[in-house]
Amino acid sequence: MASIEMDKERLTAEMAFKDEASIVIKIRRKLPDFLQSVKLKYVKLGLGYSFKSPTSFFVFLLALPLLLSTLVQLTGLRMDRVSDLWTNRAVFLDTATGLTGLVVLLVVLGVYWAKRNKHIYLVDFACYKPEDERKMSVESFLKMTVDSGAFNEEMVHFQERIATRSGLGDETYFARGITSQPPNLSMAEARAEADSVMFNTVDALLEKTGVKPDEIDILIVNCSLFNPTPSLSSMIVNHYKLKPSIKTYNLGGMGCSAGLISIDLAKHLLKARPNSYALVFSTENITQNWYFGNDRSMLLCNCIFRMGGAAVLLSNKAKDRSRAKYELVHTVRTHKGSDDNSYNCVFQREDEKGLVGVSLARELMAVAGDALKTNITTLGPLVLPWSEQLMFLATLIRRKILKQVKVKPYIPDFKKAFDHFCIHAGGRAVLDEIEKNLQLTNWHMEPSRMTLHRFGNTSSSSLWYELAYTEAKGRVKGGDRVWQIAFGSGFKCNSAVWKSLREVEVGKCRTNPWIDSLDKYPVKL
Repeated sequence: MASIEMDKERLTAEMAFKDEASIVIKIRRKLPDFLQSVKLKYVKLGLGYSFKSPTSFFVFLLALPLLLSTLVQLTGLRMDRVSDLWTNRAVFLDTATGLTGLVVLLVVLGVYWAKRNKHIYLVDFACYKPEDERKMSVESFLKMTVDSGAFNEEMVHFQERIATRSGLGDETYFARGITSQPPNLSMAEARAEADSVMFNTVDALLEKTGVKPDEIDILIVNCSLFNPTPSLSSMIVNHYKLKPSIKTYNLGGMGCSAGLISIDLAKHLLKARPNSYALVFSTENITQNWYFGNDRSMLLCNCIFRMGGAAVLLSNKAKDRSRAKYELVHTVRTHKGSDDNSYNCVFQREDEKGLVGVSLARELMAVAGDALKTNITTLGPLVLPWSEQLMFLATLIRRKILKQVKVKPYIPDFKKAFDHFCIHAGGRAVLDEIEKNLQLTNWHMEPSRMTLHRFGNTSSSSLWYELAYTEAKGRVKGGDRVWQIAFGSGFKCNSAVWKSLREVEVGKCRTNPWIDSLDKYPVKL
């Protein structure tokens, strides 16, 4: 009897533990509530950024009259008294004082000129649209999964469940090496995919902008998982015969937010190198990173990642303002890699059979939410109107400093700061949670959802497909602000804020991947 009672107690404890574990898993799969635990240090960081970037033109307009009047008062020398400089000591001293003041003013103006805000323009961008034969429906994907014979029955059902719920449609694109029978995941096929994506996209961008290859001064390429030797950036240099003095950078292992890291790097390089063009190319190569094992956490990538890429031309030339589409206003980067959960939640590794894949942990949603919260708390002081900032800070001070925990936290309305949102199309669940936490509408989320449906998760290039959708719909007007935000392994969350310099005309241009099928969108998901 005693042993029976002990068994009952053990079973009860195990069931309770399983129930608690399932609750923890469900919680971990959602973004954290942004109303809780907003950290004051990130608000202070954002305020620090905002004070470091004043509007230089406005400061110059205020300072110029003051400087001119001060200059007149300091010099005070009239033309009819020039001859008195050598005979009248008082006139000489007054003039020496005035010239000293003039030198000081020139030094001040020189410092201002060196520290002034340098403008970075997005001249144009292009997105890769593969050939129609590369399209594959969800049904065909599942058939390919079964026919490969690589997956057990449980994992086939798992991929079927994910593929039908992920938000992807029937026109996403696969690389040739994956769809061939049998699959060919060789280095040659991976290079062929890279060639097609990079060269077709850059060709379209150069044709659209009229910029010649030898005019490009900076080249930045980001691709997380495929890093051959010579590098992808070297492949572009060789193909277009770029000049020997070009500065090239090849970013790897930085996840889906690497595109914005590339933009941030280009910004700093352009500010240090006047009169230059920077070409940024963002992609992810899927040929050699297709997973043929039975680890559930690694199979998610098969279900959502697809073929794509984007090329962006940036300039710091004043003459390009008249033809550029956007001006870069802010970039904010957040890295949570010091936390072990954040570091391990997206991890390339081998499974128990030695097959390499990228594992997505259950904690991914919680980690992404924490990184997003940190990023937008830092970004807020840079972009939000004063009314929203004061409401937020007043509430935060009452809760954090005055310890009034019953005061309801205030989440700023980012719709007052931005006209368009390009949120990384990482998956339907992520988009649902961001929509809820940032209190966005279906209209704001439409570019991200339609990009996920039409092209799948194209990693770091997805933000540009979303902006292309917004343009194709004729939504971008002069003065509009665009917020791009993306997540990446490490774990990172990065933002870029753009200001539209003119209304973007809707034209039938092959560099916009949406033009040919725009009448089909939006679709009801």
